[in-house]
Amino acid sequence: MNRFILNYLGIFFILLSILSFFNIIYSYYFNLYLNVDNYFYTLLISLIIGLSSFYKIKKETKISIYIKIFTVIIGYFLIPLVISIPFYFSIYNVSFLNCYFESISGFTSTGFTIFDNIKHLDESLILWRSTSQWIGGIYFLFSILLLIDIFDDSLKKSLTNFISFNYSETFKQSFKIFILYTILTLIIFLVLKFIDLRTFDSFNLSMTIISSGGFLPVNSIDNIINTNVKEIIFSLLMLFSFFSLFLFYNIFFLKEKSLNFFAEDIYLLIYFLILIIIFFVFFNFNYNFSSILFSITSSMSNIGISLNNSPSNLWFIFLLITVVGGSFFSTSSGLRFLKLYFLFKYSINEILSYSRPNYIYTNKFHLIDTNVNQKDINKYFLSVLIFIISLFTIVSLLSIFNISAGDAFKLGILTLMNTVNSSMFNLNNFNFIDLNTYSKIIMIIFMIIGRVELLTILIIAKKFLFKN
Repeated sequence: MNRFILNYLGIFFILLSILSFFNIIYSYYFNLYLNVDNYFYTLLISLIIGLSSFYKIKKETKISIYIKIFTVIIGYFLIPLVISIPFYFSIYNVSFLNCYFESISGFTSTGFTIFDNIKHLDESLILWRSTSQWIGGIYFLFSILLLIDIFDDSLKKSLTNFISFNYSETFKQSFKIFILYTILTLIIFLVLKFIDLRTFDSFNLSMTIISSGGFLPVNSIDNIINTNVKEIIFSLLMLFSFFSLFLFYNIFFLKEKSLNFFAEDIYLLIYFLILIIIFFVFFNFNYNFSSILFSITSSMSNIGISLNNSPSNLWFIFLLITVVGGSFFSTSSGLRFLKLYFLFKYSINEILSYSRPNYIYTNKFHLIDTNVNQKDINKYFLSVLIFIISLFTIVSLLSIFNISAGDAFKLGILTLMNTVNSSMFNLNNFNFIDLNTYSKIIMIIFMIIGRVELLTILIIAKKFLFKN
């Protein structure tokens, strides 16, 4: 295997061993001995793999984009294999495929679960589920950094002025990401403690929110988010995985505050406020607005969890919001609001240019210094096209295996957007453990496809289908 692949994945195996160690400490501290040996196995295996990958490190001068994409994809298949060890050797007698499904769901921050009753799970295993989301979230952010060359200039400028990263700049940015990701997790944890959630729930939910995941430490979020104040605060916390990870860093520490670094977040804030106004004016009848706010922010951030009194008749609107997604450099999935906005405005300009040929229409957008060029517009269009093709494929395949067309459509979108099923999508009672083997394999593949930038699928296809 390529040395770069081993080195890159080795970092996450070492991080996984550290998290396994914390789970061992937690198990011993609270006398949870039922599954503690499983975390020893996980620690040992992940540590051996991680350390061996750095044996005789060879610094390669140039890594092709195909190797980088392959590295990211193979990581989504291999790392969950180790994450699945505590599930497989637990006392709950879970099959390997179900364990791998749960691990993939956590690592891709999707949140589909094969466990019916979370109350029956050992607390250390609940913590491990949340841990899988947390490491999956940081893996996703590191992968965006690794694949930054494939993104368009306007999105890259929200992160850096560099056209591409060398080794030292990649390490610097990666370290910054890790620190920010950890600090934001801690801030979310402290706020959840402040609104009187117990420590265990606060810790698990902080890892869920920052990673844009869907695993809960309880059967229903209503059990712990049970007041209007808690609903509003929790809703605002979910925006941490909607806006850019670097937003607060840029506000407080950026010396030369160029609007390029805030353009996407400003657009996202306007989008968020418009949605709030629309829902408050038109969809607030017979419902508590705090629960609607909860559903809006959960959809926008691709977390997907909802309260039991969420307006389920608005499920299609919430699905559309989920497809849009959040910031380019956040743990949320989706097609990205800025891409869709650019594509929409470009299309309008093209239509107007034919109807009013004497007028000149430029593709220069507010807050962004340069025009969005034709090459970037083509990328946006291809991303949307690949999403439609992927959605049609997964819906067709799931429909073949005895899933109703309506459920297959909803599950297809949620799988590609890595968003958990819940009452606001009318899927809260969907039981994944009852799915047949083929359906689970299909969902595993498409959960990974959804977490990998859709444009990378086209690049890989081009590599194998076209010689030039």
